[in-house]
Amino acid sequence: MGRHKKKREQKGLRVDVRNNNVEWALKKLKRMVKNSGMILELKKRSYYKKPSAEKREKKNMQKLRYAYQAEKEKNY
Repeated sequence: MGRHKKKREQKGLRVDVRNNNVEWALKKLKRMVKNSGMILELKKRSYYKKPSAEKREKKNMQKLRYAYQAEKEKNY
């Protein structure tokens, strides 16, 4: 009959529902899933992508970021 509750080991995401407020808990869970990056991870792992294609995609994204940054500085 201890006074302190033992902390449960967490595996994955967990949201406690308080006062039968399921809408609030669902909203919080969706936010947690979005911020954790789980959806992006699942999409990445859904199919195999060749390493050369990944490198090409990274280079293209780098070019876009650089061009966007240059355009942004040009406007100021």
